[in-house]
Order: sequence, then structure tokens, then C-alpha cells
Amino acid sequence: MLKENLLGKEREEAVILRPVKKTVRNWLFLGLVLIFFQVVIGGITRLTDSGLSITEWAIIQGTIPPLNEVEWNEAFEKYKLAARKQFESLHADMTLGEFKVIFFWEYFHRLWARMMGFIFVIPLLFFLKKKWIPGWLGRRLFVVFLLAAAAATFGWVMVDSGLNDDQRTWVSAYKLIVHLGIATSLFAYLFWTFLKANQSTPILEPNNKLRRLGLVVISFLLVQILLGGMMAGMKAGLVHPHFPFFIEGDKFLLGLKGNDTGLMASFLNYEVSVFVKNWVQLLHRLGAYIITFLVLFFIFRLSKVQGGEKLIFSKIFAVFLLFLQFLLGVLTIVNSIGKIPVYLGVAHQGVALLLLISILSLQYQLIYTRNV
Repeated sequence: MLKENLLGKEREEAVILRPVKKTVRNWLFLGLVLIFFQVVIGGITRLTDSGLSITEWAIIQGTIPPLNEVEWNEAFEKYKLAARKQFESLHADMTLGEFKVIFFWEYFHRLWARMMGFIFVIPLLFFLKKKWIPGWLGRRLFVVFLLAAAAATFGWVMVDSGLNDDQRTWVSAYKLIVHLGIATSLFAYLFWTFLKANQSTPILEPNNKLRRLGLVVISFLLVQILLGGMMAGMKAGLVHPHFPFFIEGDKFLLGLKGNDTGLMASFLNYEVSVFVKNWVQLLHRLGAYIITFLVLFFIFRLSKVQGGEKLIFSKIFAVFLLFLQFLLGVLTIVNSIGKIPVYLGVAHQGVALLLLISILSLQYQLIYTRNV
């Protein structure tokens, strides 16, 4: 009964949706592009150890970077003190010029977020004045702004976790995945909103089994993205840069047993715990195999459904992204020797987001498209 009510609500909502102007739809798409690149820039910031280079969260003043040598030296000294463990462990011989490079990525990440705020808010005020925002879209945009505010706020919580802590070389991996999870949810929610604004006619006979399978695939993808964040946050890719097995010569490299410090202590102090990183990498690799199977099974089931050209293209594109993502994951792992290859890791993260929305697109067509 509950499922029928939910389905009925979806169908009823689809019927009463007011058309959305093309200008508004283009604005929503622009928002998606901006969020995508914000996540990608965030990945670069993390993998280049740039996240702790700015030691304050100044929303207004932080828009202006250091403008002269004195200000740059002040920022550098603040970094040396607030991120002392990272500086002494990784960058003890860093020059001011090298500091400017890591400062750039963190500054660019924050500046991009501010730019997104203006691009979202100013047109929205104009659209509201013109009454171009239907009620259903207004309600969804309210959720979008809540998620955006949460992502920005938790971004600072994440950065703050790595400052003024002599035991931590980087930000907390656990807070990092919360930040990444919020950003991914924002991206997925806005994409679904964009789909509703473009295409809203309901199907006549929905396939509930396929919809449930689609939800399973999406859920596993979200978990896998968070595990990828753990891989980056813990630098877990460095412990075993081998594929397909955790073997070098005749030696099995993956140690899954804890040490004398205790399980909880190992998870809290994961920087020195190879055991925790082993498990994170193992789970992420297993997740890749599970998702490959689930996506291919989902596409296979969809092949038995009569659909138009849009559905066919979506299936082909999803399979292409799936294999590209797997390949990028393998290349990232085998090249993680001493340090994680930044651009391979970032490409791996970016394609994960594209794969997620490709499956969301297929799921949407199962719900709303008449010719599926």
C-alpha cells in the first residue's frame, strides 16, 4: 500500500508540474556544471595537500588573497604554525613560491564556491520576480540551498579538523567523507531537479522491480564514492599499489588483523595504522567489482524494456562510463607509488559522479517517460 501511495504521488506530481522556461533549465544545467567542477577542484586540493594552506574561514575578507610579499609571508607563517604536523612532515623545506601553489588550489576551491553562490542567487531573484519558478521547483531549490550551505559549513569543519592538531598530518578522513557526501547529494539532487524540469510525463505501467534494482545500484554507487573519499583522505592507495591481487612475488601483502593498540584506537589514529588502510582499500576494490556486476545486470534488465533513442543512448553511455571508471581506478592504484597521482585520482572521482548521474538518468526514465 505504501509503495502504491508513493508511486501515485510521483505520478500525480508529474502530471501537475508546470512547464519550466528554457532559461531556467539552462541555469539549472549551469549549476550542475559548477558543482561538478567544484568537487573536482576539491579533489585536486586534497591530493595536492593544499587544504590546510588557508588557516581561517573569512567569508568576505577571504575573497582577496595576499597582495604583497609581507602578506604572503604572514600567510605562510600561519600555515607553519596551524598545520605544523603537515609542514614538518611533508613540507619542511618548502619555499614561499611552493606555498603559493598549494595556497592557490585551496583559494580557488573557496573562490569557486563563492562564485557558485552568486550565480545561483542573483538569477534566482530575477526568476522569482518574473514568476518563472513554479512552486514544485521552488521547494526543491530550497533543499538545494540547504545542501549547499551544509556543504560549505562542513567544508570548514573538515579543514579545521587538520589545524592546530600536532597529531594530524591532514584533515580528518571521516569529516572529509561527510563533506564529500553532502556535495555528492547536492549534485545528485540538483540533477534530478534538472531532469524534472526537462521531462515530466509519467509512465503508464511502471516497472517497480527495475526501479528497486536501480535504487540498489544508486545506493552502492554512493557508498563507493564515500569509500573513494576514505581512500583519498587516508591515502590508503599507497599501502598496496598492486593489481589485481595484493601480492608481490610470493608474498601476500594485505594485513587485515589489528594491532595491540586496539580496534577503536586504530580507526581513530589511522595515519599510523596500516590495518585500517588495508580494510579501506579492500572494501573499495570489492565495491568496484560489485558495482560493475550491478550496473551491467541493471543494463541487461533494461535491454528487455522497449524504449526510445534516449534510453538506448543512456544505456550505452552508462556502460562506457563504467569501464572508464574501472580503468581509471586501476591506473590510479598501480601508479600510487610514494604519492597518489593527482590527475588520475581526480579523473577517477569525476567519472564516478558522471556514472552516478547516468544511472540516475536511467532511473528517472523508468519513472517518468511514457515510451519506456
